[in-house]
Amino acid sequence: MDRRRFVGTAAAASGILLLKPKTVFGYEANSAVRLALLGCGSRGTSVAESFLNNTNARVVALADLFPDKLEPAKTRIDQVADEKGHPKIDPKMMFHGHTAFEEVASSPDIDAVQISTPPWFHVQHLDAAVRGGKHVYCEKPIGVDVAQSKQALEIGKRAEGKVSLEVGFQIRSAPPFVETIRRIQQGGVGKIGTIAANYNAPASTYPPMPNMSADELRIRRWYWDLVLSGDIIVEQAIHLVDICNWALQAHPIKATGTGGRNIISHPGDTWDNYEVAFTYPDNVHVSFSCTQFGPNDWFDVSARIFGADGYAEIPYSGAMRIVGDHAWTWAGGQSTQPSAPAKFAANGVFNDNLAQAQREKDRGFIDSITSGNFHNQSAAGVETALSAMLGRMAGRLGREVTWEESLQHGEKFELGINMSQFS
Repeated sequence: MDRRRFVGTAAAASGILLLKPKTVFGYEANSAVRLALLGCGSRGTSVAESFLNNTNARVVALADLFPDKLEPAKTRIDQVADEKGHPKIDPKMMFHGHTAFEEVASSPDIDAVQISTPPWFHVQHLDAAVRGGKHVYCEKPIGVDVAQSKQALEIGKRAEGKVSLEVGFQIRSAPPFVETIRRIQQGGVGKIGTIAANYNAPASTYPPMPNMSADELRIRRWYWDLVLSGDIIVEQAIHLVDICNWALQAHPIKATGTGGRNIISHPGDTWDNYEVAFTYPDNVHVSFSCTQFGPNDWFDVSARIFGADGYAEIPYSGAMRIVGDHAWTWAGGQSTQPSAPAKFAANGVFNDNLAQAQREKDRGFIDSITSGNFHNQSAAGVETALSAMLGRMAGRLGREVTWEESLQHGEKFELGINMSQFS
């Protein structure tokens, strides 16, 4: 993920700087990395628990805009820490309010920050963490609009060779996906002609939240908010866009799209479906669709890559395989049956072909810190975010939009909330 050059920038952040392990924050290799969780919702807490279970990292700090989010997260994290014989989180290392991210970024007792806040805040929090000399694991998307994406790219340049900066595309660490994409890139389906990709998931839901201001409701129900989330194609279905970019080793050069809000009726301005026709280099066409409505057990995510010598099936759940002249089926994991049921996980903890994804992602990030072989995934993270935004722009405008036009559009989302009220 560290290899691209695009948007007229200098070389993409792809190099790896080799340092002696002891130079990394002054501790030896395999020492415990002190991790702060910024954003204590369900997804954020689950990933923090995963770091505890899969690496030698220790969660030493929690931060969230809302104080009521801290205690439930502390209870869960402390339980895992206790099972591993680690100290519990010191109450002094729990921060809340609109400056909590700055306190985390400036703390000398924190080595790395996991950013799991609503996506609109990712770039702001990423900037503060890098300025504070912290390693960063930032959930996707790295930005919600073109302006933020360009800013994230600049932050990535500043981070290069100084700290690790990873973006949460854990699928790229899942063994079945890694092996399938490797075979495709080595000619497993021959010359690629077209891809069909879909991400169908149930609608996001929230419990009743009485007696709250409109601003607080927006932030707490951020999945329903276009500005805060980036919409379903940028916040959720971006994973399938990333698989297409990964397989083709390129980004789309143009897109035509449509979509709308036909089923969901909850407050907010996100859509519940997008249908986008992406065109990639070499005239490769991608038929992409995503939905977010329907029953809670309705979940289907997959990509089918069609080439001159066969096709590849790349599902979240079910047989991962290549059919054709170079037939092959993934047999290294637990999911090889096409009929295996797919189950949606709101916290991002999936089984089947993604069962090892978060574990491998966690280990890769922590190992990059303790070894001094810093990762920098900002360029590829920005590229995928911009690709999803291209589809969103084409859908919202209802016409063809080119990559160059989207970059020149000047798209910038304004939050319109005075954050100081959350002190």
